[in-house]
Amino acid sequence: MPDFLKAPFVNGSHIAPLDVLARLLIASVLGAVVAWIYRRTRQGAGISASFPVTLVLLAILIAMVTQVIGDNIARAFSLVGALSIVRFRTVVRDTQDTAYVIFAVVVGMAVGAQDLWVGLIGIGVVGFAAYLMMARAKVFSAVQPASLLSLRVGLDHDLDQLLGATLEAHLQERELMSVATAKQGLSLEVTYETRLRPNGSPDELVKALNRLEGVQRVEFQRRGLDQD
Repeated sequence: MPDFLKAPFVNGSHIAPLDVLARLLIASVLGAVVAWIYRRTRQGAGISASFPVTLVLLAILIAMVTQVIGDNIARAFSLVGALSIVRFRTVVRDTQDTAYVIFAVVVGMAVGAQDLWVGLIGIGVVGFAAYLMMARAKVFSAVQPASLLSLRVGLDHDLDQLLGATLEAHLQERELMSVATAKQGLSLEVTYETRLRPNGSPDELVKALNRLEGVQRVEFQRRGLDQD
């Protein structure tokens, strides 16, 4: 191999390739634990299926950048500068997109700092973790995402008697989030956090609720996608 190709592998930090691989694999395992804890503790919060994947990728990427920086203050400031020039003219709607931006920055820093082993091994580990977590995300995305259901009903109606049977037929989960008066105190504005039954249809739910006497307004809003 020509010297100019060998140099990036030997002139950086003296971290053995196997040590780099071991650290990134450990980071991926611990990142998966963090994602599991997040899912277990945020089950009712309407989380995005992509966010736990992002947590795993970030754990690996931070392990990568830590090895690239080491105890070099100049590299630390270089990372801050590199991330500060990343700008988006449109909103990044998925947290994984942000993780991939960091991925590209870290790989570029690894090459620039002549830690090519970190970049190459990191690409392999991050790519494998992303592929593996993508398969798991498809399983979780099959579950209906949490949604917000807002209704306006007449003030003289009992909510359970009016809505209970219809909500039970279309929803597998519901939680009353807020109740407020509207129309100068003549109506109630009610908001539920809901989850449709498997193969449930928002259209059918809205139509069924709209047919109920006393229901004045119905709005169904998905919460499964990242918001602006």
